[in-house]
Amino acid sequence: MPRNKSRFFPLRPQRRETGKVRLSSKLRSIQLIITLTFTAITVLVAIIVSLMLYNKFSATAEQNANMNMQQIIEQVTYNLDLYVKGMRSLFETAEAQITGSSSITSPLLTERMAMLMGSREDLVSMAVFTPQGHYVTGTPGQQLRQNTQLESQSWFTSAQRASAIAFSAPHIQNLFKGQYTWVVSVSKMIQYRENGELKTGILLIDFNFRTIDQLSKQVKLGNRGYAYILDALGNIVYHPQQQLIYAGLKYENVEPVLEYSFRSYLDESTGEKRFITVRTLPQTGWKIVGVAYYDEIVTTKRDLNQFLAWFLAAVILGVIIVSVLLSARIARPIRKLERTVKLVGEGDLHTPINVSGAYEVEQLSKRFNLMLQRIRQLMEQIIYEQETKRKGELEVLQSQINPHFLYNTLNSVIRLAERGKTDEVITMIQSLSRFFRISLSKGSNIITVQEELDHIRHYLVIQSFRFKNKFRYEITARDEVLQVQTIKLILQPLVENAIYHGIEMMPDEGLISIDARLQGELVVIRISDNGLGMSPERLGAILSGSKSSTGSGVGVKNVNERIGLYYGREYGLSFESEIEEGTTATITFPAIRAAGHEPEVKEETS
Repeated sequence: MPRNKSRFFPLRPQRRETGKVRLSSKLRSIQLIITLTFTAITVLVAIIVSLMLYNKFSATAEQNANMNMQQIIEQVTYNLDLYVKGMRSLFETAEAQITGSSSITSPLLTERMAMLMGSREDLVSMAVFTPQGHYVTGTPGQQLRQNTQLESQSWFTSAQRASAIAFSAPHIQNLFKGQYTWVVSVSKMIQYRENGELKTGILLIDFNFRTIDQLSKQVKLGNRGYAYILDALGNIVYHPQQQLIYAGLKYENVEPVLEYSFRSYLDESTGEKRFITVRTLPQTGWKIVGVAYYDEIVTTKRDLNQFLAWFLAAVILGVIIVSVLLSARIARPIRKLERTVKLVGEGDLHTPINVSGAYEVEQLSKRFNLMLQRIRQLMEQIIYEQETKRKGELEVLQSQINPHFLYNTLNSVIRLAERGKTDEVITMIQSLSRFFRISLSKGSNIITVQEELDHIRHYLVIQSFRFKNKFRYEITARDEVLQVQTIKLILQPLVENAIYHGIEMMPDEGLISIDARLQGELVVIRISDNGLGMSPERLGAILSGSKSSTGSGVGVKNVNERIGLYYGREYGLSFESEIEEGTTATITFPAIRAAGHEPEVKEETS
């Protein structure tokens, strides 16, 4: 009881003082509430008026922009329709000349066809073929290329299936020698006379696609808007970003386009709002699709947004100035709390909040400190669990690799013993014994570079027997790097990768070179082979641990993750490779020296 008295009695004046502070804080809180209420009502009225104006004017602006876009696309459609009608008219003229001629080979017909060719700059060629794909006549008179597979080309099959004029999609015309022009082919089955006999053939006229391309490029729908053309089957006839479409880097949602001949709608399939306008060419069935970005074409709406933003900013600024003048002293504890919370938001979880100010601020500060403490505990728990999980995965992977290697090695020993090669059996068993002695390392995950090099030397001895001297190896190391510490078993997966992926399939003898040295305060170990090399795609898959048909890339990924986990993510593996030239893997990590360490493996190998 005395202890309780000494604890409470001196605090009575303090509690009265605290009561006064709480009372004055409540009074300031009432003043702050009045100020905030005034601010909120003023801002609310300004926002309501602004929203009403915004909705009215933005709807009008959007409607006008949509109408403007439709007019542009209709103008393009009209121009393309005129051009296609001209193509059809010229084709019908050529058909009439051929049908009305007494002979397909008459000089008069040839002269008239040449005049037709000269009448338009976009004409590339005119030719007549038999239904079997044999060349009959054409202008300009050029030789037909061999192996053109003419019967399988779209314009040829379309002419055979339909009685009307067929328009093809744009393609490279390679029928005649010396021609590689991007054209649109117009074709149809016609009648002609040869040696007095009436025959059936296919008339082909190629128009240069450049004119259609230029007409389409003239469409300007804002800074990023464009127009593209689809045929009746949904194939792209023209697109200003056609290469990106073919490469899969750009996507056009054509399914709604194919459903209608005349339509305008809002599309959000690509993640951005876009106005889509569809018009159809009656001559060809092609669809002209205009694409305009919502945030670009509605310029009036953007101007209105800026005006309303400035208006609201001015209103809010004026109200805030008045409110700040009225509540500066009241808001001081809250501002102090805000500054501390901001430090926490920037990542400083060890910054406590000073418990002071109004009662509400005091309670909030206490709760916030408890929350920070809990966050720190949870973060430490997560880090511990993740590291434990990662170490467990690495240990499991290591236990999977060693039995597999031991199984293959013992099979090789059995085969050598059956052949009576005692010396080779002894060498392999000695290397295997020393290999696993270093692998165990008395349970330690850290060994010296010299021990790691001796470990991989025994591994190479075993593999050279298994692969019947398929390769040679060289191991070089500078003296200053031998006693540097390293995590164990980082070379074996890389050498195994070099053997199985680089050298095993070579017809000639392979060479594996291992070089260890210091570069400043870094250890650099390079494992090179003169094997088959790897493509850039395969190099990218190695560090990701992707499996292949000849082996697993998990071991290489494991090495990279172990180095990054132990030394930091800036260290690890890098690869250089060239097809038919070989591959070089480079390991980089900081040099941590092991003072006074003499590995016993050195005496055995020497």
